[in-house]
Amino acid sequence: MTDTLDDLTQRLLQRAKAAGADAADVLAVQGNSMSIDVRGGVLEQAERSESTDIGLRVFVGQRVANVSSSDVREESLAIMADRAVAMAREAPEDPYVGLADPDQLATNRASEWLEMYDPTPEPSPADLEQDARNAESAALAVDGITQVSAASAGYGSQAIHLAASNGFSGGYQRSSRSVSCVAIAGTGTGMERDYDGDQRIFQTDLRSAQDIGKTAAERTVERMNPRKPKTGAYPVLFDERISSSLIGHLLMAINGASIARRSSWALDLLGKEVLPQGLSLTEDPHRVRVGGSRPFDAEGLATQKRDIVRDGVLTGWTLDLATARKLGLDPTGNASRGTTGGPSPSVSNVVLTQGVTDRAGLIAEMGTGLVVTSMIGSTINPNTGDYSRGAAGFWVENGEVAYPVSGVTIAGNLIEMLKKIRPANDARPWLSRVVPSLLVEGLTLAGE
Repeated sequence: MTDTLDDLTQRLLQRAKAAGADAADVLAVQGNSMSIDVRGGVLEQAERSESTDIGLRVFVGQRVANVSSSDVREESLAIMADRAVAMAREAPEDPYVGLADPDQLATNRASEWLEMYDPTPEPSPADLEQDARNAESAALAVDGITQVSAASAGYGSQAIHLAASNGFSGGYQRSSRSVSCVAIAGTGTGMERDYDGDQRIFQTDLRSAQDIGKTAAERTVERMNPRKPKTGAYPVLFDERISSSLIGHLLMAINGASIARRSSWALDLLGKEVLPQGLSLTEDPHRVRVGGSRPFDAEGLATQKRDIVRDGVLTGWTLDLATARKLGLDPTGNASRGTTGGPSPSVSNVVLTQGVTDRAGLIAEMGTGLVVTSMIGSTINPNTGDYSRGAAGFWVENGEVAYPVSGVTIAGNLIEMLKKIRPANDARPWLSRVVPSLLVEGLTLAGE
């Protein structure tokens, strides 16, 4: 499959050169996906898609344009190239755009060692349907569950190939297998819902559909008859299911695009403490059997392991070629792109240092406070880090869970919140973002 895409990208590069481009790169993505939804024991929806998408980026001097298409006929490639060059000639000049220098390109472009693709035969529609049925049945078997709003199973695979006029050519394959379930308890205004799901590269690593359905149902029942706590300042434990959102805000703030625009609350924090001493946040695009892994980035630069935060101190920004040039720095191999646009900086796999105490231990130490298991909406000031989000979860009294909570708002400032986090040791190691439950002291809760 990647050999076919290699040929396609090379042909389009030739077309771009013939049309008058000074330089060009091409991203080609060929994939198929299949999903099955079951509801009430009946097949509700079955979808399958197969596609080949190509994105062409051309440079005429310091002017750039992008075009994309799913039509790979030879005459269509010629039209793409002509249109892209015509668009580039009318675009404004940008002194920072351009391909990588040949000595910046990744030399090791092999991907098999990362195990991003399951070579076993893809599951049949009947296999997926059975998984969805098993998840739904397991959820409905839990006392208190009135219905399952969604029980789904899916499979997808992709072949990705990047080629450029600077001599780069490389590709790799990905696959994914998933099962999810959303359960509902109660009726009318007293209804509550929760979910569970799993997605893996290899079928053999996927949790059982029965376990996923049962867990979704048990989580839902636990949320019945929620209350609101009193307004005040309390410790808040962000459950492992949603704790990565806190780290996600930090990753957005140190993105090179935000830094170059000077629209980030982390603008003045380089070389300063952003997490407690002893905690590190590491990006590792080379983790085996993890969805965010890749051997090279979207500009052909080698990906590499790096400490974003080392011992609490922020060490650098996340950069692609253009943002690195704007800031006068070296790129970090973090370019990401789709076929419809050009590259932008993006982090792949990250791991936060885990603590020594388990989740239950942190709850016991809280005394009185909130365990957050789900969040809705957000108001984040990108320049100041002021933070406000709606939340639901469980109220803790005397170090024990007392009752479910919903309809509360959590407020604080991300700069101060991140400096006070205390991690548990419950992170799931197969996720792209390995972040344990995080305890933050002194947040403002708006309840009753």
